[in-house]
Amino acid sequence: MSITFNADEIFEMAEQIERNGAKFYREAAEKADDADVKKMLLDLAAMEDGHQQTFSQMRKELTDKEKESNVFDPDNEVALYLQTMADFHGTEGKVSSTEKLTGSESMAEILKIALQAEKNSIAFYVGIKDVVANKESKDRVQAIIIEEMAHVSTIGAKLQLLN
Repeated sequence: MSITFNADEIFEMAEQIERNGAKFYREAAEKADDADVKKMLLDLAAMEDGHQQTFSQMRKELTDKEKESNVFDPDNEVALYLQTMADFHGTEGKVSSTEKLTGSESMAEILKIALQAEKNSIAFYVGIKDVVANKESKDRVQAIIIEEMAHVSTIGAKLQLLN
């Protein structure tokens, strides 16, 4: 069975991915010894908060038609699937799809996890750009993609300094 999502459901996933990312960066910042790395991680958390707010606002602006369910779902399986996708797709906030930070990771390992999570999020957001109906929303998703790409550059540069 092919599962399709409406724009409301897609933005709900995106919001959760951003919440996961912000939480990850805050937890990683608590473990950072280097003041510059700590600041970078807290800055990234704040940006993820901003992305979550953008997706939340976009959800509020959706029309009733855009919010209509595309799937017959009497057992609420789509909601469960969405939660799983949001928790594991972007992997922001996870060491892997099933683990959180243990505290024993090196800063380089934390940054590698963050780097992969940002790349996964970019791929997800490129895909959701096609779901949104109007140009303004597409532009906002594109702006988030550009910010996520900047996160990749920032994390990559910091990672090179640590190696």
